[in-house]
Amino acid sequence: MSIDILPKALTALIDDFGNLPGVGPRTAERYAYAVLRRNPKSAKQLAHSLDRLHDRVKTCPKTFALIDSDDDVSPLYADLNRNKRVVCVVEEPLDIVAIERTGQFLGTYHVLGGVISPIDNIGPEQLHIPELIERIKTDDVQEIIIATNASVEGESTALFLQRYIQEAGLNTTITRLARGIPVGVDLEYADQITLTHALEGRKQL
Repeated sequence: MSIDILPKALTALIDDFGNLPGVGPRTAERYAYAVLRRNPKSAKQLAHSLDRLHDRVKTCPKTFALIDSDDDVSPLYADLNRNKRVVCVVEEPLDIVAIERTGQFLGTYHVLGGVISPIDNIGPEQLHIPELIERIKTDDVQEIIIATNASVEGESTALFLQRYIQEAGLNTTITRLARGIPVGVDLEYADQITLTHALEGRKQL
């Protein structure tokens, strides 16, 4: 007969944290213990935020970014100071946050909702590519900036997207985010994709 070492409620919370991506068993335990040690009011606030999360957040029907449930479209798309004719295409909604932090981009966004990954049974038909084509037509988009990640899947998706737009006969400029060697990283530790992009994007001094 086995004896439970931890209280069932704590074990259940550890299991729930452990189901989150990138959270291992030890991290899940630390998260659960941290919640337990906190003021009960703080724990209830966390539970309240989780409880209303799905009711308060939805997907923008135009850009597929995450927005408040009472918004019709993304505030970034509705902003009159934003250039709707320049669209940055990203994999996931949180990629928008990373680009916005630079304060350098004044266009709009389009979230694909993932990347083409045969091993995960994700094909082009499961991404928001047709909606992007429609945006290019309706908003008279002049430039598409492909900002997928520098992974095998991200590169494959970028190439597919480029061909898809070109075969649709759309007169739209297609660009890619420049990639290179990160500051502080030696060449011997740079991966093949990063080195390839660094060579392709080299500039005259």
